[in-house]
Amino acid sequence: MQAPTPATGSSAESSAEAGFDLDAVEIRVLGVLIEKAFVTPDAYPMSINAILTGSNQLTAREPVMSLSEAEVQAAIDSLIGRRLVSKRDQPSARVAKYEHLVRLRHSLPPPEQAVLATLMLRGAQTAGELRQRCERLHRFDDIAAVDAVLEHLAEKYPALTRPLARAPGTKETRHVHLLGGEAAVEEMAESQHAGGASAGRGRIAELEDEVRSLREDVEALRSAFDLFRQQFD
Repeated sequence: MQAPTPATGSSAESSAEAGFDLDAVEIRVLGVLIEKAFVTPDAYPMSINAILTGSNQLTAREPVMSLSEAEVQAAIDSLIGRRLVSKRDQPSARVAKYEHLVRLRHSLPPPEQAVLATLMLRGAQTAGELRQRCERLHRFDDIAAVDAVLEHLAEKYPALTRPLARAPGTKETRHVHLLGGEAAVEEMAESQHAGGASAGRGRIAELEDEVRSLREDVEALRSAFDLFRQQFD
């Protein structure tokens, strides 16, 4: 995340407009690091192999990616340069481990980290969807609590989230993260508009979400087991 640097006059306005500029791979890698710090704390910090596995998950990811180890390593190196990720040196570790620095860089408590990571990993979502999908990262008592987090993230400087205009045929507002810059936000808005005619969630969609949640649990257990096994390789 390349945040604006302090400036005055017209340069300040230009800097504010610059916002963030992470690419898609950096967003995926950073989102995975934030997510796994919540769901697999015993296997955190993470190795490149673990980050790669999390980045290429087939569940709880929008879009699904097929990244290479080289692409993930390049994203890690870039995020380290941006001071959003650091390498954790552990005497007993045989491979390099990495952790995110979002909490320190942007003063984000756990609820805000959970919402931001879920938006980074799963695209535009309503407050209701965020509440359900954040369950394994942070439990929100109600949708109002999610709305409060979204509002605070949107009020930060520079803003980290933004509500999208409602797509045709939809009743609820969807929210997006702003870490990829304006072009990425516009792309998400266009995608939502194109799918507006078929929007709407029924019982089938709810069941699909339940299946995805179960698959996420399996993926988390598999990732933790893989990390445990690597200690003996």
